[in-house]
Amino acid sequence: MKFKAWFECINGCPGKHDLGEMIYKCPECGSLLEVKHDMSRLKRRKPETWIRLFDERFRRTQFPYGSGVWGKKEMVNPHIDTENVVSMFEGGTNLFWAERLGQELGMPELWVKQCGNDHTGSFKDLGMTVLVSQVKQMIADGKKIPAVACASTGDTSAALAAFCAAANIKAIVLLPRNKVSVAQLIQPISNNALTLALETDFDGCMKIVQELTEKENIYLANSMNSLRIEGQKTISVEMTEQFDWEVPQVVVIPGGNLGNVSALGKGFLEMKEMGLIDELPQIVCAQAEHANPLYLSYRNGFKEFAPVQAKKTLASAIQIGNPVSVNKAIRTLKQFNGIVEQASEDELANASARADRTGLFTCPHTGVALAVLFKLLEEKRLDPKARTVVISTAHGLKFTDFKLKYHEDELEGVKPRYQNLPVPVEAKFDKVRDAIYRALEDDLKD
Repeated sequence: MKFKAWFECINGCPGKHDLGEMIYKCPECGSLLEVKHDMSRLKRRKPETWIRLFDERFRRTQFPYGSGVWGKKEMVNPHIDTENVVSMFEGGTNLFWAERLGQELGMPELWVKQCGNDHTGSFKDLGMTVLVSQVKQMIADGKKIPAVACASTGDTSAALAAFCAAANIKAIVLLPRNKVSVAQLIQPISNNALTLALETDFDGCMKIVQELTEKENIYLANSMNSLRIEGQKTISVEMTEQFDWEVPQVVVIPGGNLGNVSALGKGFLEMKEMGLIDELPQIVCAQAEHANPLYLSYRNGFKEFAPVQAKKTLASAIQIGNPVSVNKAIRTLKQFNGIVEQASEDELANASARADRTGLFTCPHTGVALAVLFKLLEEKRLDPKARTVVISTAHGLKFTDFKLKYHEDELEGVKPRYQNLPVPVEAKFDKVRDAIYRALEDDLKD
């Protein structure tokens, strides 16, 4: 059976566009495009057949189907030839039962989807494998594409650089100078991407990369290219599969450029249409207070949306004041009984540290999601008994500077409530023993 997909305007303007076209916006109205699938063909297979097929492929060794993304190839991008798939065995990340943290919160079913366990340390790998594979397919079909470019605060650039390096395609990265961590900066440099540090913020980088890809024959890799969304939507499919095809009741997602909100919603909606699931979860979008345009729009019932000038936030990857996927995200939230809430710098930093004390190792963006979860529970806006999944977007090791400064009490606007510094002790047995027992006694008092 041949499966089909194409680009289509999110506002329903007439016309279908081939996935091999270098097109990112509707030529009629200028809105974003989205990938549409021929659902009638997907539905010809029985739900139980799809479930069996996906389960048989999951984390197996047959290329490329062991990938968490390409194991769902038919509903992601059916037009890529196997030899042009660029995969690093992405997906298949741990769905972590946060049992101890859940006990503290009275949440027996708190889970964390650890997307930061992917190859480059973030969920961005899921979308980038689809996008770079499409570029490789286009080059194989005779198109001249000298490079692929993105604006990034770190994780997108790391994913693009790695997948392009594997495919032998040149990557160009536009970063805001001195606004990303060293751990994030070193990834595109190491993978030989042309890395340009601009004296602006992410929104400024995004403006320039859009102009660059509109005027030059360079392919755009940011999430306004909806091929990325096709990979990211597999998070929904994968977590449902990991729950033995039961849908979680609440999903909490950090929101910056807002691609992930629409991506996860798309995954759930398509599974429902294919008959794989019967229900939809509630989606919560968590924003940093310093970059909160969607939260402000939610407060007025989404009657209007206005970009903001994003302020510096510890959650640097979501320091975005003019998100390109806002219309898709609003549409998704309306379909999923959505909530948008914000977290202050103090709240996100302490939420991240609190989670770390229970065995996690969270990035600050996951800290935003956790802080929002704590707030909604305290305000009784969520059911603590609901099966809840927090999307952890990146690995904590990318943000060691953030974590160290937290414990050293050097983060502006943050009062560390879970501080834990090394204790200097003289190298003598009795001194070490005394230090240990003092600490154990303090723990008992707590």
